[in-house]
Amino acid sequence: MQGELVFLHGWGMNKAVWQLCVEELKETYSGAIKCLNLPGFGGASVPHTEYNLASATELLAAQIENDSIIVAWSLGGLFALYLAKHYPEKVSKIVFVASSPCFVEAENWAGISEQILNDFMKQLAQDTSKTIERFLAIQAMGSEHAKEDIKALRALLKAQPTANERALSVGLELLKSQDLRALFGCLSLPMHGIFGRLDALVPRQVPARMSELNPRFSYKILSKASHAPFISHRREFLSYLKSIL
Repeated sequence: MQGELVFLHGWGMNKAVWQLCVEELKETYSGAIKCLNLPGFGGASVPHTEYNLASATELLAAQIENDSIIVAWSLGGLFALYLAKHYPEKVSKIVFVASSPCFVEAENWAGISEQILNDFMKQLAQDTSKTIERFLAIQAMGSEHAKEDIKALRALLKAQPTANERALSVGLELLKSQDLRALFGCLSLPMHGIFGRLDALVPRQVPARMSELNPRFSYKILSKASHAPFISHRREFLSYLKSIL
């Protein structure tokens, strides 16, 4: 029996982004498929205590069956890593989608400049919708059909309630502050990744560095994709996902 397939989205988005992929996967995948909203996104409740990676992951863990395969896009990858470390019975395999254990550039590590995230945090306090719109543009930047990608993401985003402002703020803080490279390096479960060579948020050098941190990690880079390969190159994305399931 195949394990439950659990999809986690990225910052500012919600579970509707996986809709088209899931419709196609259901034709061939015999196991259960579940798309979850990260706490505070798409109408999902937020932790009663302080919102942080630990309290938010606890809410997610309660919705996930044992031995699940986690497919995690962008920010969702940090949650997947925390799940694998603190709820190991829940996770049998992780598939990272344009994600990184450390999103901010550091010594010998490519990433987003801290200043860009600081600017986003300032903008978020002033105008939430404009900030999300700008983030959509960065996610599609470099894609050969960026306008269509943004349009598709925007439409899917509207399929669910708007994100909680606390969740948006903490989400950016997590992208900026979390460095889970050591945790990633210690995990012994199968891990895979699919990335876009034109990604402005997770640079193309990152997958090779992840592979150095953990030899169990294997990956594929789509030469013409950006930060949302499951939108821009759905066929290639699904082909890769099916090959490792």
